[in-house]
Amino acid sequence: MRIAINTRFLLKSKMEGFGWFTYETVKRMVESHPEHEFYFYFDRKYDDQFIFGENVKAFVFPPQARHPLLFKLWFNHSITRALRKHQPDVFLSPDGYLSLRTSTPQIAVIHDLNFEHHPEDLPKAARNYLKTYFPKFAEKAKHIITVSEFSKKDIVNTYGISPNKITVAYNGASDAFVPLSEAAKKNAREKFAGGQEYFVFVGALHPRKNVNRLFEAFDQFKKESNSKTHLVIVGEKLWKDQSVEEAYEKMQFKNEVHFTGHLPLERLAKAVGGAKALVFPSYFEGFGIPLVEAMKADCPILCGNLTALPEIAGDAAILINPYSVTDISSGLEKIDQDEALRKQLIEKGRERAKAFSWDTTAEKIWEVVENTVHSGK
Repeated sequence: MRIAINTRFLLKSKMEGFGWFTYETVKRMVESHPEHEFYFYFDRKYDDQFIFGENVKAFVFPPQARHPLLFKLWFNHSITRALRKHQPDVFLSPDGYLSLRTSTPQIAVIHDLNFEHHPEDLPKAARNYLKTYFPKFAEKAKHIITVSEFSKKDIVNTYGISPNKITVAYNGASDAFVPLSEAAKKNAREKFAGGQEYFVFVGALHPRKNVNRLFEAFDQFKKESNSKTHLVIVGEKLWKDQSVEEAYEKMQFKNEVHFTGHLPLERLAKAVGGAKALVFPSYFEGFGIPLVEAMKADCPILCGNLTALPEIAGDAAILINPYSVTDISSGLEKIDQDEALRKQLIEKGRERAKAFSWDTTAEKIWEVVENTVHSGK
């Protein structure tokens, strides 16, 4: 088989959600199937670390697709021409974007439809593009992969897609996330929070991550508990969000909030492993990889009770209403002050983490690839 793959999110030192998903799954497929050819399609110069085997041929097609107008050019022109030239058996797109002008069978990985439910959280150009084109991508795809049962139901209900056309493949988490020794935890506290115990939030500072309410809740928690626990924010702005900045500026305890920006994987694993708890109050997620990372690192979890988060967390987290500052604050106090509860959540997290593996994700995607190719012959 010849499998063409959209690899535009494999970016050295800039890996985020789509990039890690692509890296962890595609690397495994290439290494497990040396008998097949893989065509990697990049939108800029690539790093050789992403060429996972001798069975990979890499191509760079301009323009760099990071704006709605450039999305159209890249997928409907550059990718269409590449598919016509290379004649692969299938095109796999780990970020869900497809060519609407090709007869090549395509598989779209649609992680979630947050833009359908919270369009106000995105800039106008991105919002309009996603709402216009993703229904078309879902219709055009020969098969869709998504990352939770919640997202599958959402795609079925929102776009009227048959559930038979959608396969759920849970995300995994990197093996870099492991429990830390007490010495390593102490070192993490020194590095990230001035030596104090800390909660950690991991994610782009996108509105749906709900960081503005987290800041309000942290202030409330500090006033009511007299706790010395700090807050560490790991992540960069995905869209400029004024409400996050305003909430931070209003904080009474802003000197106990630490921003790390984007962290490379090894440092991220230390930040999570050294935390007293992961705080993830997002109000919309198709999965929530930081939950699994925390489980693997023996880090207790406080997270939102909406969308896919309860499905992924199971009984290994305290669930809070992400729209209630008081509920988030109460959750912070509970997980901060109850050591027995934290130990219980850690134990449950270790067990729950067994349900998530990149090996399993890659195997499920490969099964879809094979079925898609064979059903077209």
